[in-house]
Amino acid sequence: MSNIPLAERLRPKKLDEFIGQLHLVGEGSVLRVMIETGKLSSIILWGPPGVGKTTLARIIANQLNRPFHVLSAINSGVKDVRDIIEKAKSQHFFSHPSPILFIDEIHRFSKSQQDSLLGAVEQGIVTLIGATTENPSFEVISPLLSRCQVYLLKPLGKEELELLLQRAINNDTDLKKLNIRVDEVDALFRFSGGDARKLLNIIELVVGIQANDEQGVVINNAIVTKRLQENLALYDKTGEQHYDIISAFIKSIRGSDPHAAVYWLARMVEGGEDIKFIARRMVILAAEDIGLANPNALLLATSTFQAVNLVGWPESRIILSETAIYLATSPKSNSACAAIDNAQQLVKDTGDLPVPLNIRNAPTKLMKDLGYGKGYKYAHSYEGNFADEEFMPKELIGRKIYIPQENPKEQEILARIQKLWGNKYT
Repeated sequence: MSNIPLAERLRPKKLDEFIGQLHLVGEGSVLRVMIETGKLSSIILWGPPGVGKTTLARIIANQLNRPFHVLSAINSGVKDVRDIIEKAKSQHFFSHPSPILFIDEIHRFSKSQQDSLLGAVEQGIVTLIGATTENPSFEVISPLLSRCQVYLLKPLGKEELELLLQRAINNDTDLKKLNIRVDEVDALFRFSGGDARKLLNIIELVVGIQANDEQGVVINNAIVTKRLQENLALYDKTGEQHYDIISAFIKSIRGSDPHAAVYWLARMVEGGEDIKFIARRMVILAAEDIGLANPNALLLATSTFQAVNLVGWPESRIILSETAIYLATSPKSNSACAAIDNAQQLVKDTGDLPVPLNIRNAPTKLMKDLGYGKGYKYAHSYEGNFADEEFMPKELIGRKIYIPQENPKEQEILARIQKLWGNKYT
């Protein structure tokens, strides 16, 4: 068997070999058009691990025949960036397109490192391709982000994983020599989680253990599960439990278990997880899962995000622990999340309904003559700062969107709504 990992042996070299992301690389799609025309702008590829960000960057460089420079944000500093830019200047001629600079995990670059890229990207000395698993809106500085197009890559679906499995069995030099029988794929695909690299790592593990079996290699749910449990360290050697552990952490808080929440927090702390990633997820949870049952949760989570950025490791573990316990023991409500979901669906179902004339803006005489703003009741001019007025389009009068849940804070909100609006929203 080869010493080169299966994932590397099967790495696509051409766009037509690339599996998945048809919205970006399919016929007539934006990246394919860029590649086919040679008009490549600086881009950021955002998506979970194992969906092809690095592979796609290499394919772009190969197909455009451009010099390709690679930096890892984990191991590179400002000096490394400047050295690459100087090298790119020597390769950049007036009639030739700029070299490509690929930065893996660009979200881990500091502000000063990102600042050092700005001039080269703006002047076209390099064409930047950044790869990130984190939302670039939070992690990439605005001046650099404004000079890049951001493209979202999605986890691979079942059909794409099936295609990758068959390609591995039928095309790989080592695997096609073996008698491999695939009886079941549920566990294989479930454990891969839409991650191509993880899928190939599992296949390699399962096949490697059975490679000398005279009866051949069998892939089924029981074997895959057993092998992964026995070889967890090998399977997770690249830290791919990142998403599983943050999921366990969030679900423990949502489930009001502070003990489990702090345990999974400790797993992330010991694993060297990005401090901002943990804090940001708690901000999201505070709004999504606690919401109006305890509005202070969002304030605390936001303060935590600011505090951990100020303090850093290792003291931030205490701040994160305090907030995790507070969020886990807080009453829960997803009513605000459900309300915006309901409202968005209502907009999709009903389209762009006209704004009632009484609450339209009327900055000009013509608008006023047309009835814009006519009859509007300024709430502060009425007793209790409330005026009984209609704010919904006439087609949606009386439609309930926000549904208060059974917790003390929202029962207070419900009582106020009923006092103000009577039976209108009951």
